[in-house]
Amino acid sequence: MRTTKLIMTALAMAITVGAGTAYPADEVIYGSQLMTAQERIEHRNKMRAATTAQEREQIRLEHHQAMQARAKAQGKSLPDTPPALGGGMGPGSGPGGGGMGPGGGRNR
Repeated sequence: MRTTKLIMTALAMAITVGAGTAYPADEVIYGSQLMTAQERIEHRNKMRAATTAQEREQIRLEHHQAMQARAKAQGKSLPDTPPALGGGMGPGSGPGGGGMGPGGGRNR
């Protein structure tokens, strides 16, 4: 019994730690396809370290400009606007576009 709890705890920790680096949030970083893995990590860390919404917005703006310049230098193009903020599981998100739908995930 004790071994099972230890294994489950270790597994939960591994999933939690892995989620910080393996989470597909790479796709919501504007220009992520032009960035190295290390650059994506550094950008996320910079955003997490920002203490105000204004500071985060300034980081986003500077990043947007840098990615536009990088894309142009590589002969590629990016959309003019960065991805919308606050992605998540609300209505309209996900492949089906309908969120969780009626019932809110409750078993009925």
